[in-house]
Amino acid sequence: MNPSIAPRPAARLVLEEGSVFHGLGFGAVGKSKSSTGEVVFNTAMTGYQEALTDPSYAGQILTMTATQVGNYGVNLEDVESGKPQVAGFVIRELSRVRSNHRSTADLSDWLAEHGILGIEGLDTRALVRRLRLRGAMRGVISTDQSKSDSDLVKFAQNAPQMSGCNLAATVSPDEASSWSEDLGEWSLQAEPSNKNGKRFRVLALDCGAKRNIYRNLADRGCDVQVMPHDVTAADIRKIKPDGLFVSNGPGDPEVVEATIQTLREVAGEIPTFGICLGHQLLALAMGAKTYKLKFGHRGANQPVRNLLTGQVEITSQNHGFCVDPESLNGLDCEVTHRHMNDDTVAGLRHRSKPVFCVQYHPEASPGPHDSAYLFDCFIRMMGTRQPISADDMKQAQSVTALAFV
Repeated sequence: MNPSIAPRPAARLVLEEGSVFHGLGFGAVGKSKSSTGEVVFNTAMTGYQEALTDPSYAGQILTMTATQVGNYGVNLEDVESGKPQVAGFVIRELSRVRSNHRSTADLSDWLAEHGILGIEGLDTRALVRRLRLRGAMRGVISTDQSKSDSDLVKFAQNAPQMSGCNLAATVSPDEASSWSEDLGEWSLQAEPSNKNGKRFRVLALDCGAKRNIYRNLADRGCDVQVMPHDVTAADIRKIKPDGLFVSNGPGDPEVVEATIQTLREVAGEIPTFGICLGHQLLALAMGAKTYKLKFGHRGANQPVRNLLTGQVEITSQNHGFCVDPESLNGLDCEVTHRHMNDDTVAGLRHRSKPVFCVQYHPEASPGPHDSAYLFDCFIRMMGTRQPISADDMKQAQSVTALAFV
């Protein structure tokens, strides 16, 4: 019998405040299988495979708000890392049919192969409403019928808190490597970003990077050298890169102390660009503070306004922490982007050093390519070694727009 249509065991999702949701298990089901994590939700209608393999979801039980998931299966190309990174997966309905010419496996079978437990058949609308009202909470998915609801509540309450958790250290690579794969047939380049033909050498501090970020850099003629997140400033200076990139990743940014210390020393000495966690780490290195959002921003329809150009971007986001705008007062920094739903900081730049960063994911292409210009801004900054300006961003935006005329 096809595992995707085989009978499924009863499963429960239990939140730390006592809520219990009943459903059916899929993926790595077992007689006594349980998995804990912070329960969060993503509002995207598609892209479940990219989300599942995003290292920024490490330690989290991911809930999708789309009504049916799994209908196009999984494949070997649309992954952002080598395996699923989530602690668990929650959906309304698992499709019993996969229909896509690129599909190579069934979603449930693929999750089972990697030891990820999922639950389907529960009311995800009620779950998301609870998370929005109460905030992201620790939870547990379990197929263990020997455990009572109260046992599972205690299990969830004893799970690690996301605040104070250095998950970047768990997903960062142990060794240095190089990256050369570009965007291939998905390339957006109407004209080269580096018109003088120079290949810039980018050193990437990998705190849990998504592969498509590196593809975008390689597509623009960069030689990308990937390094562990805790590489020292001295080691970076020995390599003498043209640019420094600080990646996305999971967990509380304030406890990624090794990376923050390195950035205090070299950010701006070398032209520096950060995305998501990288944005938070750069802000901390420059003297700002971060805080935990109530339920975070996770989805592919998040509107952001570029304050320097006035343009609005539809962005992909996945974060639970944010930069405190008040903490930027007195620093030589400027907010460049704002989230239009809640006015949180979505990007900033240093006024006198070549450093800028954004909270969202320009490589994810939900707009579809509203934010791709940011990679071109990084290329320009490596060439000039000057702070990025409003004119630089306007020019980069116009070039990106020409690719779709």
